[in-house]
Amino acid sequence: MKNITIRGIDDPLDQALKALADREARSVNQLVLDVLRERFGLAKVARHSTRHHDLDGLFGTWSAEEYQGIQGAVEAQRRLDPELWSCDAP
Repeated sequence: MKNITIRGIDDPLDQALKALADREARSVNQLVLDVLRERFGLAKVARHSTRHHDLDGLFGTWSAEEYQGIQGAVEAQRRLDPELWSCDAP
């Protein structure tokens, strides 16, 4: 792996890089590497990594009683009927 030094980064560019890196929760170094890879067509194609946000509005909105009710329903669905899943031959 090689290292390079980039000289001449002025304050506005430095601030823009840091702000974008913060927004995307990655380091400035990783941001620059990703931008360079993308620019030169070397970026990895993301497969099976789609993030969905359609349920974000529900996160943290259940009361303790609602949570217990939902957990009870989930646990009831996970129960197995031993008669249906018995490995004993008739």
